[in-house]
Amino acid sequence: MTAMADEETTVAAPLRFSAKQMVAAVIFLAAALGLAQVVPSIEIAWVTGILMLTIYLFAFEIVGVDVAAVSVMVLIGLSSLLAPIMGLQEGLVDTNHLFDGFASNAVMSIIAVMIIGAGLDKTGLMSKVAAFILRVGGTSETRIIPIISSTVGVISSFMQNVGAAALFLPVVSRISARSGLPMSRLLMPMGFCAILGGTVTMVGSSPLILLNDLILASNQALPADQQMETWGLFSVTPIGLALVFTGIIYFVVAGRFVLPATKNESSTSGSDPLKYIQEVYGVGYTLSEIVVLAGSQLIGKTLDEIETAHRIRIIASKQGDDLRFGPGSIARDTEISAGMVLGVIAEPVHLKNYSEEYNLELRKELQTFSESLSASKAGVAEVVIPPGSSLIGKSARDVWMRKSYGLALIGLHRDGETKREGDDIRNTPFVAGDTLVVHTAWDSLQRIEKDRDFVVVTTEYPKEEARPHKLVPALVFFAIALCLVLFTDLRLSVALLTGAVGMILSGVLKVEEAYEAVSWKTVFLLASLIPLGVAVETSGTAKWIAQQTLSVMGESPEIWVVQLVIAVLATFFTLVMSNVGATVLLVPLAVNIALQIPGANPAVFALTVAIATSNSFLIPTHQVNALIMGPAGYRVPDFMKAGGIMTILFLVVMMVMMNMVFG
Repeated sequence: MTAMADEETTVAAPLRFSAKQMVAAVIFLAAALGLAQVVPSIEIAWVTGILMLTIYLFAFEIVGVDVAAVSVMVLIGLSSLLAPIMGLQEGLVDTNHLFDGFASNAVMSIIAVMIIGAGLDKTGLMSKVAAFILRVGGTSETRIIPIISSTVGVISSFMQNVGAAALFLPVVSRISARSGLPMSRLLMPMGFCAILGGTVTMVGSSPLILLNDLILASNQALPADQQMETWGLFSVTPIGLALVFTGIIYFVVAGRFVLPATKNESSTSGSDPLKYIQEVYGVGYTLSEIVVLAGSQLIGKTLDEIETAHRIRIIASKQGDDLRFGPGSIARDTEISAGMVLGVIAEPVHLKNYSEEYNLELRKELQTFSESLSASKAGVAEVVIPPGSSLIGKSARDVWMRKSYGLALIGLHRDGETKREGDDIRNTPFVAGDTLVVHTAWDSLQRIEKDRDFVVVTTEYPKEEARPHKLVPALVFFAIALCLVLFTDLRLSVALLTGAVGMILSGVLKVEEAYEAVSWKTVFLLASLIPLGVAVETSGTAKWIAQQTLSVMGESPEIWVVQLVIAVLATFFTLVMSNVGATVLLVPLAVNIALQIPGANPAVFALTVAIATSNSFLIPTHQVNALIMGPAGYRVPDFMKAGGIMTILFLVVMMVMMNMVFG
């Protein structure tokens, strides 16, 4: 599906720096130049400078994190060409190995996990999960929260946590509609436990998948007697289960105090979407039909000229035998002519005034569009703009949303506030977590469900279940992949790809759907940052930073104190930058710190970083938190209230469990 109409093209936005970003750039540059004066070698000076640049790009979002990572990789590659000018004998990383990250075990494993997750979703497994939760949990919050949270925790331990949260978002919407519980009481426990579930296995989150590759990279710079063993699939399971259990108990015990009951939350899963619109957004939208009579002042005007000013939304039109509704039909440049019939969604008072002012016939009931706009063919739905969507930064007008996707935007919900038709919603650039209230044909919505630029919240609409008859082969190949991981010495990537390829060959997924299931942004982010980790390790930068860190902490610090400092540092980094980026930067540092402390295990210190980068609850910077923010109507203070306590609990439980399991 194209993101824009044929007559428009996408133009990349030029880089623009805010005053805050400019000030930060000056500060980071000054810090980099200052460090260059005290480091022991020119190689460390350059790597430190690139590290500062990476942190700056990630923290202040100058460009997308994937673009930043690729830019850093290219910069490292150019160091081979510019080595004489930079005062180096050779490049920071051998260019023959610059792209090894794209063939790494970690990257191929993540691709396989995404495909397997898409295969399980394609079978309609989530609908069965929702039905089971409702049957067991009933309508009790204290019963539903543990069931939802534990289920998503288990699922996210075998697939990317943002993927698990996206799958469960419509499930929770359905449960909310049927149980009468506000989504704001259910989505935060679900989201937090999806993040926590990523710590249950070594394939549950990108940092843990990446960890073994980083350990192997560190081993290349270590003598044989100091080299570390890699971690097995369930090495972290006791810690992860304790964290998930802690999250569940926390919300069961303290949920009534820390969970908000927002008024403007999303949930269009009810049987009467227009009634829902009236209750939640405070507007009485109705679906009507008007006829443009001869002599009307609207004749010759375009939809764009009349909609916003009069707070109405045209969703269908008919002129003669030409009925237009859905993708590729209605556009803002559609010209109105005499005799044209328009399908309109608006508040009755606005529609009445509009009809009287412009000589229009307002029909009492649908006639022309009685079939195409019937409840069985179309209706109001909600979709969320997820993190990583290509629509972020663009507006509905930019992408011609009504024409390109068949989505007529009638409301935009953000940060607990709702804008409606007449509030210039179509010129508002989208941000991650925006909830769009749209009128659409159900077949269009079903296609949108497959589009990675959207997460469809509305679930209960007429549609055919994807491929329920493929549930058995999907589960069989998932089990095969799991058995290969558990009971053979096969590389993780090969074992997981066996399951992924099996799902494609058995018809669970089409190969095109497998490609669409992969978040290539995540792939490029991971693969492009691996050379930076190699440069940090081989140049001696990690060792030097470790020495400086330990000198600040004093002589002979307690092992657990240093480990806690590393965990807190990883927690802070993951709040301001990608958890993958934080892992790549801090694992070499943690390993080198451990090597300089008698009795410390460098592999455990590395694992501390990979787990602690999941401690991202305080602000909605994690992709899962950004995803649930709009549909539940959460605000940043809601995350700070509930997430602040969860952050502390995470650190305490993680430290206790790690010292119990690996101490």
